[in-house]
Amino acid sequence: MKKDITTKETIKTITQDIAKYILELDVTDIEFVDKELQRIEKREADIVALCRVNGEKAILHLEIQNDNDKTMHHRMLRYYTDIKQRFDTLPIYQFVVYIGRAKLKMKDSIVEQNLSFSYNIVDMHNIDCEKFLAMDSPDALVLSILCDFKGRDELDILTYILQRLEELTKDNEHRFGKYMLILDTLSTNRNLQEKLKEAEDMLRTVKMEDLPSYQLVLERGEARGEKRGEKRGMERGIERGIERGIAQTTLENAIIMVNKFKLSVEEVAKELNISLDELKKHLQK
Repeated sequence: MKKDITTKETIKTITQDIAKYILELDVTDIEFVDKELQRIEKREADIVALCRVNGEKAILHLEIQNDNDKTMHHRMLRYYTDIKQRFDTLPIYQFVVYIGRAKLKMKDSIVEQNLSFSYNIVDMHNIDCEKFLAMDSPDALVLSILCDFKGRDELDILTYILQRLEELTKDNEHRFGKYMLILDTLSTNRNLQEKLKEAEDMLRTVKMEDLPSYQLVLERGEARGEKRGEKRGMERGIERGIERGIAQTTLENAIIMVNKFKLSVEEVAKELNISLDELKKHLQK
């Protein structure tokens, strides 16, 4: 079964980061528009945004694709004509970000008699996760899960991402919970949700210095010129995250899903396997 972005409201929150880090576009003043585009069959685009691209008012159309859809070039043409009908005077930037495991095989153009159409495909196999892991930005860190790990151990990479997220968000639990929610959504699209849970469990149950990725954290700290005393502060920050536990993070994510994404309390409690009464109690605070 095709598995594109499962929580589209979540991917909206990092559209600007996808544009900046992956598409290499300066996108500002984002305003999401109705993305349901109908003609004969029902179709729903992942992201359609009225924005400024490199200072110019434009439409950004973004699709996150998990599999090789042999009809993708036809789909993108239909999206283009429907969007153009609504926003006739604006340029349209169309991108497919391919995150599937199989080699990219989708066509990026249609050239026939009286028709020449093309769009952009970004193959995440060609982007090394190291590019994003090296950035001191939570936004870049969560995007790294979409990249090619280039043969590196998946568990090791995910553990490092969690450690750095904890370090960068420090004691801001709400901010940490937001990034964990995004990371969980993106892990589903890469079929890494079980590995992510394993990384979370590992952080709770083992000593920091025993983790393979722990040394990677220290090495990156040295590369940034951190002092030994600062490293211990980083360790304490990670330990606080472990002590807090995944249960607290899950609750924070649930509150975000209800308050920000307007999902029903019952649906969120069932999806995240938490107590409905407990969730309602925290929402009333």
